[in-house]
Amino acid sequence: MADAYSIIVKFFQEGGFFLIPIAIVFFIGIAITVERWLFLAYEKRRNIKAFEDFIPLLRTTDMDKMQMYTRESTAPVVRIIGCGLDMMKVSKQRADVENAMNEGMLETLPRLEARTGYLAVLANVATLLGLLGTIIGLIGAFTAVANADPAEKSTLLSSSISVAMNTTAFGLIAAIPLLVLNAVIQNKTKKIVTSIEMSAVKFLNIMTLHRFIEAGMPRPEVTASPFGQAPQMVQPVVPAPQSAPNHGAGQINPAQIITEGNSVVTPSMSGA
Repeated sequence: MADAYSIIVKFFQEGGFFLIPIAIVFFIGIAITVERWLFLAYEKRRNIKAFEDFIPLLRTTDMDKMQMYTRESTAPVVRIIGCGLDMMKVSKQRADVENAMNEGMLETLPRLEARTGYLAVLANVATLLGLLGTIIGLIGAFTAVANADPAEKSTLLSSSISVAMNTTAFGLIAAIPLLVLNAVIQNKTKKIVTSIEMSAVKFLNIMTLHRFIEAGMPRPEVTASPFGQAPQMVQPVVPAPQSAPNHGAGQINPAQIITEGNSVVTPSMSGA
């Protein structure tokens, strides 16, 4: 144990200045990971309990009790269902209710995904800081070797390069766990979002089964006026009845037929 402690202390002493910002970046990432893990675990338990309490009300299809429960609860899954219940007062179309619930989901997602993206950024920053420390260390090493005694150049150069490489090593040591933790937190967030979406679909299916909302109903097509007026309904175009063809002056009008005795006299056509 004492040997490991002495190795770590020596590593930091010989690593140079850039080990300090890399360590700060690493601990910030660890703090974000712990905070996100605790928050997501709490949200998961709260959503499961809230939906389990909501299931008996959903089976009774008592709209008043369901709306009262959604107003009292602060769980994301119940708040999203509450958006759907509010829309059901205005429209019975499943698409409208689903859009309202999607709006509630968009309000919930930022809270679940907050600060998770910083973990990947911090991992990249740690790697780049390690590389920058190595480059600056190599520049200093070659500068020192240029002014050193020729007999000591090889020893001084090897020791300086070894010290400069410590920053790259420590940068990778900090970056790799942060990338792994980022994947773990994203996976945990995705599971919570999937469970919320599954609960919302169950709610929609039960409401559709009990005829509280309607699915697949056709709607009249509405077109918006380009001049800012109210939208107008598109009426089907009915073809106008076609009139009998007009052959011009050559057509004989039956009223012009003149009878004289036993014969029929027809006026001569113009142009004949």
